[in-house]
Amino acid sequence: MKLVKKIAITILLIFICIGSYFICSGYQMYKSAINKMPLKDKITTIRQKEDYTKIDDMPQIYLKAVVSVEDHRFYKHFGIDVISIGRAFVNDIKKMKFVEGGSTITQQLAKNIYFTQDKKIVRKVAEIFMAFSIESNYNKDEILELYLNTSYFGNGFYSVKSASLGYFNKLPKDMNDSESIMLAGIPNAPSLYNPIQNKNLAIERQRQVINKMIKYGNLDKVEAEKIIK
Repeated sequence: MKLVKKIAITILLIFICIGSYFICSGYQMYKSAINKMPLKDKITTIRQKEDYTKIDDMPQIYLKAVVSVEDHRFYKHFGIDVISIGRAFVNDIKKMKFVEGGSTITQQLAKNIYFTQDKKIVRKVAEIFMAFSIESNYNKDEILELYLNTSYFGNGFYSVKSASLGYFNKLPKDMNDSESIMLAGIPNAPSLYNPIQNKNLAIERQRQVINKMIKYGNLDKVEAEKIIK
């Protein structure tokens, strides 16, 4: 019994040491990024871009679609979604590799503007620290607006405006419901759901987004049927 206890304590200490290493390394990565360019300066630079689009110039159904499919608890959490992280952690353990990260919209914004897309634990921790900083300085609508202006939509489009013009030849505010929902589903896998190259997959993804919207109360079935038709 004593041996089992010692082994358990040893394993626990190992996990604590490993966890401490990743937290410290992630914090250092976060601090390094902030020191190179403070958050407020970074945001100011983004907002000054020619194709920057205000959230008021985006269709409401588009915003609801994005939140439904990317981070349905977005307006309830403070940068990270503990439930999603826990689910992703379990799936990663099952697959024995770092596949899922349970990223919120805020975390994705942090990644878009400061970090790489590599799935590394240290980068993930840095992303969490950055997400807390973002949430402390900006409200939810500002964060969502920034996220949509820094996301990659495939085909060389790095903002909602360039994507809506490139795919539909329309400004974001002029997209219809079907186009809005289709565009909301693209950033999850831009190459795969690119409607120019993979129209059928883009339509399939659009239906997935619609189902998420229905599930979370952002679209009723009657409206959904009209959009699908």
